[in-house]
Amino acid sequence: MNKKITVEINNERDIVLVRKTGRELSASYHYNAVDQARIVTAISELARNIYRYAGTGLFTFEEVIRNTKFGLKITAIDKGPGIKDIREAMQTGFSTSGGLGAGLGGVKKLMDEFQIESDSNGTIISIIKWFNGYRH
Repeated sequence: MNKKITVEINNERDIVLVRKTGRELSASYHYNAVDQARIVTAISELARNIYRYAGTGLFTFEEVIRNTKFGLKITAIDKGPGIKDIREAMQTGFSTSGGLGAGLGGVKKLMDEFQIESDSNGTIISIIKWFNGYRH
């Protein structure tokens, strides 16, 4: 994959589609089973957040190469109301929906890189999982 793959989130079925896309891409890049599960779990959390808080959004998937490292970069974008307090939202156990609150802090722990930008016009979260092994 040398181009971006984009998956829109407009309904709950799209959460399944974006998870499937992440699973298939991570498998095609030969990530081990644990890293594949981490990627899919992170995608699932971000997709649920988009659907729950913004209603709609999109994901992009792209290869990243930095020096000799290869990774999969996933970006979740929405035009929702934004996150009022990012620091609070990143804390384990924080939830505005009454959920378990593994949320954004959990996503950050699952991935190697995590970047978030949020304001009243929406939220952009980019995550990278670096490949640890020989790439075919």
